[in-house]
Amino acid sequence: MRKLRRAGKVGEFVSIHIDEKQLCVYIASDGGRISRPHDGTRSFASFSQEGLIEYLDVHEENNALIALYEGEATEETTHIEIEPFTILGVCAGLIPFPHHNQSPRNTYQCAMGKQAMGSIAYNQLSRMDTLLYLLVYPQRPLLTTRTIELVGFDKLGAGQNATVAVMSYIGYDIEDAIVMNKSSLDRGFGRCIVMKRLTATFQKYKSGQDEFCRPNRTDLDKKKKKKKQILDNDGIATPGEILRPHDTYFMKYVPTSGQPELRQQRYDARAEEAVVDRVALSTDKKNNCLKVKIMTRQTRRPEVGDKFSSRHGQKGVCGTIIQQEDLPFSERGICPDLIMNPHGFPSRMTGGKMIELLGSKAGVSCGKFHYGSPFGEPSGHAHKVEALSETLVKHGFCYNGKDFFYSGITGTPLQAYIFMGPIYYQKLKHMVVDKMHARSMGPREMISRQPTEGRSRNGGLRIGEMERDCMIAYGATNLTYERLMLSSDPFEAQVCRKCGLLGYINHQSKNKVLFQMQKW
Repeated sequence: MRKLRRAGKVGEFVSIHIDEKQLCVYIASDGGRISRPHDGTRSFASFSQEGLIEYLDVHEENNALIALYEGEATEETTHIEIEPFTILGVCAGLIPFPHHNQSPRNTYQCAMGKQAMGSIAYNQLSRMDTLLYLLVYPQRPLLTTRTIELVGFDKLGAGQNATVAVMSYIGYDIEDAIVMNKSSLDRGFGRCIVMKRLTATFQKYKSGQDEFCRPNRTDLDKKKKKKKQILDNDGIATPGEILRPHDTYFMKYVPTSGQPELRQQRYDARAEEAVVDRVALSTDKKNNCLKVKIMTRQTRRPEVGDKFSSRHGQKGVCGTIIQQEDLPFSERGICPDLIMNPHGFPSRMTGGKMIELLGSKAGVSCGKFHYGSPFGEPSGHAHKVEALSETLVKHGFCYNGKDFFYSGITGTPLQAYIFMGPIYYQKLKHMVVDKMHARSMGPREMISRQPTEGRSRNGGLRIGEMERDCMIAYGATNLTYERLMLSSDPFEAQVCRKCGLLGYINHQSKNKVLFQMQKW
């Protein structure tokens, strides 16, 4: 069957799998199976007569002995990898030295790489996406891979090369938190642009259609006038104006049976200040009506609570931001951009991150990019650690990448050498401005009379079953009563003194209404 497949008489994706325990041969031709191409090891005659490349799925790979490189092939070898770095996909191929990491860390990076900010396209400033996160100063990684060059990641980067010192510092770096250099943030490290799209539509009706509304500039009410000051004469926000909460960014007249009704759309009360970047008018093909698209732009710099990650699944939030004068510095006068806690290495076993630091430091010292492709040491697609260390020694650095450091506060030498060098860091889209939420009093739901749920609805912070059990276990009865009843459920209602049924009072008309029980 395999000879027929190589001869092209059977489909190339048909799998022939031998199960020696059950003494069966399984032939699979169904869809949805992951199969990968491999070089088949055959003589020159067989290559000319039969297929050169074979696709193997998971089951057939159990019966195959695959060599990574041609030099590793023996008589028992059935196949050779075309290129070892093709074992991994695009996301995992961006990780330098992934074969030195614990595999779950590479899986985490595959998910976080999609959340990293960067440049998405050459026309990114002309696009009208619903939500767009852009890094202001994206950089090319100092330690690259073959996949990075093939997919063009070096031309549209999604991170920045940060000088990282691996050390414990003032306690704000526990639990993977990162201590950041304020001067680095002032220079633009981690700065991003958030672009959001606001839409408005001119609807068509049987009686007419919506029309442009010219804002009233002579309004005596100063508050109303201030909220409409960003509008142009056509009732649409002007590019370049600052959009603040409660501001009106769109006005129109809606046809009614009598006088045309004024409608306006306001900026969200909980949103941050933004700049109107540009306005575009288009026609909706389905309804044949005019659409207004307003792009808002917001520039953000990193703050405490923002999430960062290296390319090795080592994520962490910004723990604190410190003045450069108070940070430790090396004997060459280099001050780190980030300080990372060394306790993030032993249990995570991300050796690739340590090699990346060495490779990037060697690349900076000799002025060239180094490679860290998966399984690439034998082919030269990944530099060996010994070669990187020799480059460091050649340019006056320590063999293991450590530096002599001084305290920025006392000026005295530190008691240990510090492992420091550049690492490619990603800023993730999870920012504290979009997440923080607090509530004292707020809206309640109509049915349950309990606080609403969710940040967008200004909801309450739920005390669940486990939190309740903890309070009961502590014996905190007053706290339990206050949280679960007084701060959540109580409401006032009118009760009839005669029959005890609930009713309500309309305070405007001063009518009293009683809910009568239905008689069967």
